Amino acid sequence: MRFQWARKGSFLVFSRGVIPRLNQPYFLSPSDKDPAVRAHISGQSHYSAGPFYTTSTGGALATNSKLSPLAPEPSDFTYDRDVTVDIPLGTTKDPKKREKELESWEVELKRKEQELRRREEAISRTGFVIKEKNWPAFFPIIHNDIAREVPPGAQRLMYVAFASWLGMVLCLVWNAIAVTTAWIKGYGVNIWLLAVIYAIAGCPGSYVLWYKPLYRATSNESALRFGWFFLCYLFHIGFCIFAAIAPPIFFNGKSLAGILPAVNAFSGNTLVGIFYLVGFGLFCLETLLSIWVLQQVYAYFRSGRSTETKQEAARAAARTAL
Repeated sequence: MRFQWARKGSFLVFSRGVIPRLNQPYFLSPSDKDPAVRAHISGQSHYSAGPFYTTSTGGALATNSKLSPLAPEPSDFTYDRDVTVDIPLGTTKDPKKREKELESWEVELKRKEQELRRREEAISRTGFVIKEKNWPAFFPIIHNDIAREVPPGAQRLMYVAFASWLGMVLCLVWNAIAVTTAWIKGYGVNIWLLAVIYAIAGCPGSYVLWYKPLYRATSNESALRFGWFFLCYLFHIGFCIFAAIAPPIFFNGKSLAGILPAVNAFSGNTLVGIFYLVGFGLFCLETLLSIWVLQQVYAYFRSGRSTETKQEAARAAARTAL
């Protein structure tokens, strides 16, 4: 029987067993199958198969080998074959696109620089500061920053006054909607034109005539602006009372959604009567809120809390600076 052997790592693998590789490999010939010859080769004095001979692979080797066993590898050890490496793609932009972005940034910077220069020139000429529009946030049309520009003692008052102005805007818009419904139902186009004029003139007019003067009066403590506010706000309250009643003076009063045209509209068209009745309720609520705001502003002006609040703000600024 011919024994065949081959090198595998640091072992010589026979067809019938595994032995460690020696310093000089022994080639077994067919005549070496005698146990005495194998004993002479392995250094044994008795006739046996030697310490490395076994009929099963692996068992005797693990028991008699002097080599220390290797530590078992983890089951998920993959020799970094399955490691994923994220390579960012598309990080380099097109030079032309990058150039267009830089040009747009440059144009924006120039525009802001011109705006800043224009403001500085306006301040140097008149001493009047042009404030940036910030309300409403999605489409700024006015400047309104009560929390930062109004003293703490007057902030609650200004918030209610701002709600009063928003209520006036709501009343005029709803009045235009109600009169539009009446026009569609055959009440004539003249009342619709007058309602549109009320809305277009009343919304910005109320802001300019009484809300903005009150805002500046509480911020700068101006008695003249307080006086202007009282005059215009009394006219505002009178208009709300007039609109809530809507006497038949202009076009039988149907250009305003008041109680009298609402009663008359119920006899002809119920839908128009409902729209006018809702308008009457809005004008009544606006009248009550406006009267309360007028009382609070007058009490604030007469109590002298404005001067005390200004002094407190000055002391707080001095403490912050120190």
